Amino acid sequence: MTDRFRLDGKVALVTGASSGLGVAFAVRLAEAGADVALAARREDRLAETAALVEATGRRAITVPTDVTDPDACARLVQRTVDELGRLDILINNAGMGAAVPALREAPDEFRRVVDLNLNGCYWMAQAAARVMEPGSSIVNVSSMAALISVGLPQAAYSASKSGVVALTRDLAQQWTGRRGIRVNAIAPGFFRTEMTEGWFEERFAPQLPSIPAGRAGDPDELASVVVFLAGDAASYVTGQLLAVDGGRSLL
Repeated sequence: MTDRFRLDGKVALVTGASSGLGVAFAVRLAEAGADVALAARREDRLAETAALVEATGRRAITVPTDVTDPDACARLVQRTVDELGRLDILINNAGMGAAVPALREAPDEFRRVVDLNLNGCYWMAQAAARVMEPGSSIVNVSSMAALISVGLPQAAYSASKSGVVALTRDLAQQWTGRRGIRVNAIAPGFFRTEMTEGWFEERFAPQLPSIPAGRAGDPDELASVVVFLAGDAASYVTGQLLAVDGGRSLL
């Protein structure tokens, strides 16, 4: 049974791998046996993640990429195949947060969030699916903001992450039967990351005692779910949204 959680011989691609949850995903995928392609816009930070992956004994490549550019996504996938030999797992993690009151949110601000969080997810999935073999897995990172309000003015963010859920279901029904590619999504709850640091103490920390788990999540707890969905242990799971939020979405 434990072998079904191994990723030996597989190649994973993680977007948004320069910080936060993306780093945890990349390292845990490598510890499970995968070589990892790392993508983000900040090239200097990617090198730090690559060093952590290589410390596990796995190979890593870094490819600076803006996932809002479909051509850049295609180049990233091709680099992965050229240098690592294949692509079995895509973790669509690149994204940004925003907390702007709806009556003050400028059109460009709204478009920027949706372009990265939703459109970028689609361009990456599209590019990856073109080269993936049957048995491959795509994991899209949504948010519990797609399910509930978390007390921030996040129209653009919530809309984009809700779109990721619908996108996941549609791609799963298109690709699982025809191409053998599973597509799932995760909905993280409260995790302290670079993206949430600015408002964590003010907006998130006061909510922690009321949720069933009573605390924020640890990135490794989310990464373990990603490893599960990426590999054979989840071979009969597709088109699903898995909330990893300590029970917050139950309230």
